[in-house]
Amino acid sequence: MSFTSNYVQCEGRELHYTEWGAQHAETVIAWHGLARTGRDMDDIAAHLSQRWRVICPDTIGRGLSQWSPAPEQEYCLDFYVKLATALVDALGIARFHWLGTSMGGAIGTLAAATTLRGRIRRLLLNDIGPQLAEPALQRIRSYAGSPAAFATVSELEQYFRTIYKPYGWLSDAQWRRLTETSTRRLSDGRVTPHYDPAMVMQFTHHADDYRRWDEWDTLDIPVLCLRGEASDLLLPETAEAMRNRGPRAVVVEIAGCGHAPALNTPEQFALVERFFAG
Repeated sequence: MSFTSNYVQCEGRELHYTEWGAQHAETVIAWHGLARTGRDMDDIAAHLSQRWRVICPDTIGRGLSQWSPAPEQEYCLDFYVKLATALVDALGIARFHWLGTSMGGAIGTLAAATTLRGRIRRLLLNDIGPQLAEPALQRIRSYAGSPAAFATVSELEQYFRTIYKPYGWLSDAQWRRLTETSTRRLSDGRVTPHYDPAMVMQFTHHADDYRRWDEWDTLDIPVLCLRGEASDLLLPETAEAMRNRGPRAVVVEIAGCGHAPALNTPEQFALVERFFAG
C-alpha cells in the first residue's frame, strides 16, 4: 500500500503529512513521538489503510514540517493541539480515531478533552499517560536537546539503534528507513537527527505540560493504552490509575519493549485494528 506526501498551512505554519488509504471515509490520525517523525507510522499505517484513511503528520519542528519561529511559545501541547485541530479542519475530517505514540498520545489526550471533544471517537495511547516518570523525561531531554552529529549516515543509524533499542524488534530495513527519514545534514557536512533542537523548550517553558490528570478525568471515550513492559516513562502504577479513573482505559502490556513499542509487528497490528474496529 502506497502513500502520498502532502503539505498544508495550519495556524500560519506549514505542516507535512503522509496520507494512506485515501479511498476510505473513516479516518485514523496517527501522531508520532517527541523527537520523531510521522514516517515512524509507516508500518501501522500501511496495515490500517486496508480499512481506514490514515493521516500521519510531522509535528512542527520535526521531519518535513516547518520549524517554529517562536519556539518558546509554540513547542508545547497547547499549540500542537491547535495545529491538530486546524489540520483536521483543513482536511474536512469531522470525526476520527486517534493513535498517538508518546507525545502524539499526549496531544490526542488534550485534544479529546478540549478542542476536539466529541470528534475523537476512540483514543489509542502508545506508552503515554497523564503523568510521566521524571527520570525518563530527564533521559529524553539529555539526548533530544543536544542531538549528536556524525560524519556518515551509517554512524547515525548505529546511534539510533542504541537510543531507540527500547522500541523492540525492528528489521534491518526498518532501522534503515527510520534513519533515512530522520536525517538532516549540517553546514559542516555531518548528519544529525531531523528535528529542531529548540523543541526541548517545551520542558523549560512549559514544565507541567505532561501532567494531565485533570483533562484525563473528563474523557468519556474508549481508550486503549499500550504499555511497553519495560517502559521507564509510563510506570505500572500510572497505568493502573489510568484503568481506575477518567475513561478507565484498557491497558495492554507489550512484551519485549520499553518506551515505546514500534507498532510494527502482527500482534501490535491486531491490537490496534481490533480497538478501532470496536
